[in-house]
Amino acid sequence: RIVLVEAEETGEAVRVLPAALASGEPQFAVRDGEVFVPRLVKATRSATGTATGTPDFGAGPVLLTGASGALGGLVARHLVAEHGVRSLLLLSRRGAEAPGAVELEAELAAWGAEVRWAACDAADRDALAQVLAGTPVTAVVHAAGVLDDGVIAALTPERMEKVLRPKTDAVLNLHELTSDLSAFVVFSSVSGILGSAGQGNYAAANTFLDAFAEARRARGLPATSLAWGLWEQGSGMADRLDQADLARLKRVGLAPIAVDEGLRLFDAALALDRAVVVPLRLDLGGLQGTVPPVLRGLRGPVRGTARRMAQSAPQGSLGQRLAGLPQAQREQVVLDLVRAEVAAVLGHASAQAVQPEHAFQDAGFDSLTSVELRNRLNAVTGLRLPVTMVFDHPTPVALSRFLLAETLGVQEQAEAAIAAVTGTDEAIAIVGMACRFPGDVRSPEDLWRLVASGGDAISGFPEDRGWDVENLYDPDPDRSGKSYVRHGGFLHEAAEFDPAFFGISPREALAMDPQQRLLLETSWEAFERAG
Repeated sequence: RIVLVEAEETGEAVRVLPAALASGEPQFAVRDGEVFVPRLVKATRSATGTATGTPDFGAGPVLLTGASGALGGLVARHLVAEHGVRSLLLLSRRGAEAPGAVELEAELAAWGAEVRWAACDAADRDALAQVLAGTPVTAVVHAAGVLDDGVIAALTPERMEKVLRPKTDAVLNLHELTSDLSAFVVFSSVSGILGSAGQGNYAAANTFLDAFAEARRARGLPATSLAWGLWEQGSGMADRLDQADLARLKRVGLAPIAVDEGLRLFDAALALDRAVVVPLRLDLGGLQGTVPPVLRGLRGPVRGTARRMAQSAPQGSLGQRLAGLPQAQREQVVLDLVRAEVAAVLGHASAQAVQPEHAFQDAGFDSLTSVELRNRLNAVTGLRLPVTMVFDHPTPVALSRFLLAETLGVQEQAEAAIAAVTGTDEAIAIVGMACRFPGDVRSPEDLWRLVASGGDAISGFPEDRGWDVENLYDPDPDRSGKSYVRHGGFLHEAAEFDPAFFGISPREALAMDPQQRLLLETSWEAFERAG
């Protein structure tokens, strides 16, 4: 639905546009009348040029960001044990106070390395400059990153900044505040190469890293961006993935990278004279559906290429199957189709595991899997289905009836709207109210008692938010990541939410904005109190 065209002259792009669109490629570039499309190729010497040999990190110290994370710890150990690095400057937000930091330092020191921890956010330029003052580093490995997944419509500016800042701001600061480096390595992600459901912000941040590495190389500076695939559980952000997420990745051909294999890939990637390398483990046999275009060069010609898909009729496949069938058989054909696609999305071995009357939300669907099901059904039916499809038609049987009506062009007649007129001289009648406020206010009656008694709704910081309450306070109001007050107006019960009551899966509830949960609760209570 979206095609990206890069061309130096508009006329060239217009000339090749019809043929390029017919190919089904999501992006292409026009250079001197030729059309180029992106493809991944295996990183052999013939494909990438000569290898540079063993990576050189200089005499040290080597600056490593994200050092307190699982992946950062693995890299720190690898640099000391395999590359002979004897001086490390380890950065993380909490520095030596981070869990496991003391143990990691002791382990590295036992191998003969000098280790210095710094509590610093590399995206904070002033803080990073202070850390680097008087400490000229000889190499940088930027492994820090943050996830905040959500579909495009849910990506607020705040959620964009949360993910972009540790990548874009940090790497710019590291670039500007360091010089005379032997190596400048940034940890990117294959999400920027392949795209990944629910990771528009993360993909954008990592694409920036890839492009920035190319820009540094063009200026004669060392730079390598490693667009990692998925590491095995226990190796950092992969811990957030559940079985549904892993099954989704397997369907696009991504397999987890074992720790030992990942460290070997780290060495092999740095030995190549390339700005961007994609270390990942592909399971091309596990691919289901359309092969991502960027992987087609690795898999070779496959059935159902983009050209064949583009040439198929918009509603031909399903419409032709239904033509001439009795109504009962039509319903069964569409229901079988829906159950098969639902089973594929949820990772079931058979469509028989999908109950026709079982609600999608109860089966474990969330925003990402809902969009994936919509995309798969679009591909097999030729329809343009809405992203709210699963929520508007909450069971397989309801969804199959909707698909049948859409395919056959049957539209339900909308009921005529009834206009209501209200007199302008009527008093306002409050039928039901509900609210949540600091000071343990859970109802309008609680609020009235608080106001009438002149009560105090200010309290200390909640203990159930995962905040480091002990170290949160700092009297300096300009100190990043700190609070210069010790008290505030908090909803201490904000974490108390019953997702099952609203038909929401626990995993989806954790991803929701707390304000949405509060709105659900208070809306329900307002109706309940109104009788």
